[in-house]
Amino acid sequence: MALGAAIVLLLAGVAGAVSHPRWLPPWAVAVAAALFELATGVTGPHRAAGAVHPLVQPVVFLLAAVPLAVMLDEIGFFGAVASRVTARGGGAGSLWVVAAVVTTVLNLDAGVVLLTPLYVRVAHQRGWDPLVLAAQPVLLACLASSALPVSNLTNLIAVSWSGASTLQFVSHLALPSLAASATGWWCYRRWCMAPLGPTEGSEVPRPDRGGERQGPAPVLEEARAVLVGGLVVALVLCGFTLGPSVGVQPWVVALVGDAFLVAAMVQAHLGARGGPRLVAIRQVSVPWRAVPAGTAVLVLALGVLAIGAAYYLPTGALLSGGSLASLARETGVAALAANLVNNLPALLVALPKVGHRPGPELWAVLLGVNMGPVLLVTGSLASLLWMSTLRRLGVHVGPKDFTRFGLRAGLPGAGAGLAVALALRAVGLH
Repeated sequence: MALGAAIVLLLAGVAGAVSHPRWLPPWAVAVAAALFELATGVTGPHRAAGAVHPLVQPVVFLLAAVPLAVMLDEIGFFGAVASRVTARGGGAGSLWVVAAVVTTVLNLDAGVVLLTPLYVRVAHQRGWDPLVLAAQPVLLACLASSALPVSNLTNLIAVSWSGASTLQFVSHLALPSLAASATGWWCYRRWCMAPLGPTEGSEVPRPDRGGERQGPAPVLEEARAVLVGGLVVALVLCGFTLGPSVGVQPWVVALVGDAFLVAAMVQAHLGARGGPRLVAIRQVSVPWRAVPAGTAVLVLALGVLAIGAAYYLPTGALLSGGSLASLARETGVAALAANLVNNLPALLVALPKVGHRPGPELWAVLLGVNMGPVLLVTGSLASLLWMSTLRRLGVHVGPKDFTRFGLRAGLPGAGAGLAVALALRAVGLH
């Protein structure tokens, strides 16, 4: 009875996040289900607290990382980088690389928030299909989000649970992530780019710089935006990589980056308009609305629901064994669960079964929950955020579009990543 109730409540929470009524926020159903589960005793307060604890630092990081990406866009950093990349004759392949780097370094949710509107803008400027170009960030949100702890909320949760280091992530997941991204690009170019416009390697039409720019003008002029933004990206990358070894958590690094960008924006207003510093501070628009508070609440609620279901499910038999066949099975099970119930609950269900150590089972599960959710839009918060962002921008998109791109480019890429991970394990390097 309790098992059935726990599974129904978990599925209800995920379904509410995907197809919530317009008058309800996406987190409402999941929060209501979690409260009902606690009130009826399906999950006890102790287990609920145990579910929330490993999510706190990753959620705080998400709250700081998304505004960081938005402010980098506001100062003009990513627009300038994209302009310089395409001005040198690059096309969709260059933008693919940009999306892969942003996802790896700055977190997949921040990459989707930032790059989806940017790629829609680039597509409109060039006369390309915006949906096809904007599929790049969401595909790479799966394929390129495993190499560093900060690349994905699932990675940060795994770090909090197992104590895995940045070096361990790089040594175990960097090559599979690279293989997945490269294979994904080959398949995307071959099977997705037909309606896009110019093929890779052909001359890319330059944007009309005399026309109106969609959205507000950048805070900094292009050269300075590249300098300031590049410095921030370099600093946060160093902080994300080296900080945990000296006790500095990724969310602290992201907050420092936020503060640096706010200071740069204040200085830009002072230089452009003069006047008292207090007036300049008031003129700076800090993107508070970009803080994904609703997403954070949803993550915590799904965590409670997932742990409630995990307590009753016999998942240990599916997530054990160190042979190549066992690791492939564990990755497949994790990927299937991620597509069905979202990758965060899937990870939280799996973690108690793989143990508190960064062993082969953990890397197999992470490959599954990171690269696996490429078939159903319910698979990750990033894909849900991607679809809502495109609809807000007036691009017609539905769950079938996500599945189409996932089948053509995401699934082959994920398969290549798994193949490389198994090969590394076979030769004793994984």
